[in-house]
Amino acid sequence: MIKEVVCVALGAMLIAHCVLAEAQQVKKVPQIGYLLTNRRSESNRNVDEFRRGLRDLGYVEGRNVVIQYRSAEGKLDRLPDLAVELVRLKVDVIVTSGDNGTRAAQKATTTIPIVMPNVGDPIEQGFVASLARPGGTSRD
Repeated sequence: MIKEVVCVALGAMLIAHCVLAEAQQVKKVPQIGYLLTNRRSESNRNVDEFRRGLRDLGYVEGRNVVIQYRSAEGKLDRLPDLAVELVRLKVDVIVTSGDNGTRAAQKATTTIPIVMPNVGDPIEQGFVASLARPGGTSRD
């Protein structure tokens, strides 16, 4: 009799554990792709400011946000491949450093948002059709 009660109790605990595990939804950690033109060490000020801004919004790298850094190390011909790599990683957004990185990211994706903090005039460069509606490029 005791053996049957223990078995029933263990079975109930296992079922309850499975139900609780299914009820908990896994929260997706956002991934940011950061496409650097120069070596990361040369871009530290921008990267540090970016991290500080994320922290101010409650995002801490490695805790509740992942940042995938890719650096062309001054070799601009590497940017397109690095941008494609970030797209393959399915990052949620790509941050670029400069016109060349932005252009490479735009050629790699039309669905992932691109943040371009270090470009002059995004309309003049052909990155967006207008500032009021930047959701597409002037090529669209």
